[in-house]
Amino acid sequence: MTVSYQGSQYWLHDWDPFVVQFSETWGIRWYGLAYVVGFLTASWLLGFYFKRGRSPMDQERRFNALVVLILATLAGGRIGYMLLYDLNTLLLAPWKIFKVWEGGMASHGGIAGLALAIWYLARKHGYSKSKLADIVVTLGPPGIFFGRLANFINGELWGKISTVPWAVVFPTASPPGVPRHPSQLYEAALEGLFLIIYLQLRFWRSSVVRRYPGHLCGEFCLLYGLLRIVGELFREPDAGLILGMNRGIFYSLFMILAGLGIIYSARRRSGSQPPG
Repeated sequence: MTVSYQGSQYWLHDWDPFVVQFSETWGIRWYGLAYVVGFLTASWLLGFYFKRGRSPMDQERRFNALVVLILATLAGGRIGYMLLYDLNTLLLAPWKIFKVWEGGMASHGGIAGLALAIWYLARKHGYSKSKLADIVVTLGPPGIFFGRLANFINGELWGKISTVPWAVVFPTASPPGVPRHPSQLYEAALEGLFLIIYLQLRFWRSSVVRRYPGHLCGEFCLLYGLLRIVGELFREPDAGLILGMNRGIFYSLFMILAGLGIIYSARRRSGSQPPG
């Protein structure tokens, strides 16, 4: 269905957020399915890495690692959302942190959760933290890709007002009836698809993982921060600004700094010769 705005026609977003709906508020949602597909993709990648001799985790350790990574991602994403975007609710009604069905996950929080999971797994199994981090960062972008697609299907986190030909009218946005950038799709392409391709090429086609353990992890943090900022330029802020910046941009600055620090540390440990 299309609607008219200033003489042009734009698609009216009418996608059902439920894959299967059992009641008004309960059912299988595309957002939940996106997490499942993302975790299944991570599981397949870990198995593929082990078969090709690029991961030390056999089937048993892989299963245990995935449980830790999944729990850390979910917990970090939820806690991060409450801390970074909804602190008042966390302080006044902290039990709402468990109401995950109401939505609210922060990718920066999920990444922080993964960092803690990497530390825990490396300590428990005697893995190199840097080498494990290089593996784990390649697992995240597929989940980000599917998650951003689910954001679009949900009609949430919409973009700024725009009259580009591919703009979309989101019924729940305010003011209503105004076309906007489908910024969720921009972020799916940047933070998801681009990083999938980039990290896989670097993981398989360069010597960076072997020569500079931790370097690829730093590249992920740096690029994620930069690409998130680009995507946020088209996105309507969904929380109060910090220092005149929307929160996605502000928090991404710390990702960039972390990425630069990790890259510097990896190069310092292994020498200054650039990776091939």
